[in-house]
Amino acid sequence: MAARRYVVAGRVQGVHFRAATRAQALALGIAGHARNLADGRVEVIAEGSAAALAQLADWLQHGPPTARVAAVDAEEIAAAGRSGFSER
Repeated sequence: MAARRYVVAGRVQGVHFRAATRAQALALGIAGHARNLADGRVEVIAEGSAAALAQLADWLQHGPPTARVAAVDAEEIAAAGRSGFSER
């Protein structure tokens, strides 16, 4: 199991980005959460197979149709045995 922290910048709040990320993560079998940050970005904590995380990372580059992603920063984090995927 691998885990990543993604921080997505652009027009990503108020456009259902977290809900769409949750749906995408669940479809890929990824656990974790998506939450709004105070500076207008969205943080995504994701845990799953390396292949699933790669697919999520690709999806985060554009997000849902209403979003305008400017940048995605990613870093490896320790896997914590997360289950489910939530919006915070």
